[in-house]
Amino acid sequence: METDYKVKLEVFEGPLDLLLYLIKRDEIDIYDISIERITRQYLEYLQAFKELKIDIAGEFVVMAANLIYLKSRSLLPLDQQPPEEDAEEDDPRWDLIRQLIEYKKFKEAAAQLHDRALEQERLFTRDGGSPPSDAPLPLHEVGIFQLIHAFQEVIKRVEARDDLREIFGERFSVSDKIEKILERVNSGTPVRFSELFGQIVSRVEIVVTFLALLELIRLNQVRALQPKMFDEIQIAAIAA
Repeated sequence: METDYKVKLEVFEGPLDLLLYLIKRDEIDIYDISIERITRQYLEYLQAFKELKIDIAGEFVVMAANLIYLKSRSLLPLDQQPPEEDAEEDDPRWDLIRQLIEYKKFKEAAAQLHDRALEQERLFTRDGGSPPSDAPLPLHEVGIFQLIHAFQEVIKRVEARDDLREIFGERFSVSDKIEKILERVNSGTPVRFSELFGQIVSRVEIVVTFLALLELIRLNQVRALQPKMFDEIQIAAIAA
């Protein structure tokens, strides 16, 4: 494996994006978030970033520290919890909940504007005509957290298999995996995320393959798409 290889992936989503994604994924109401559960899942994502050698902004680490503080504080009896300056509520989660609610409002407003722009593009073509009625609906772009979650699921499935092994005699390079992925997607048909890892029995090869996929996304050669949230991710080539 190329140990000096680093993915220089621009992560536009911030730590609050990750928290919102975790809440949506588990179908949890913001007001009912479990600090213990959210903290554990958040740290798992940071560990995945570290394993994949993806540089993350300092704000991710700061949020992790805040979550750990809230978790440790909530474990203490109420009469032993450190006082919060200007605290209006006893629940230590409340400040985080407030941030998430405000951030969610901005995200939803931005998503509505994006949907309206897409709707306008579908209504009018460049020549002024209407698109065919049987035109397929556009798939949704997948963010880094959905990709990391899919990667974690592949790791879990492969590690549960009896034939998992680490192949020390064979080296896997990101460049080789990039070529193999391009061969799969250049046929014009999207490839399911799981199909990229179907024959792999080595954890190292899984990591290298995923790094190759991230690099192709960064280079704008492939796109990761979903028909709708939580559907299996599809990888498609971007037309030149």
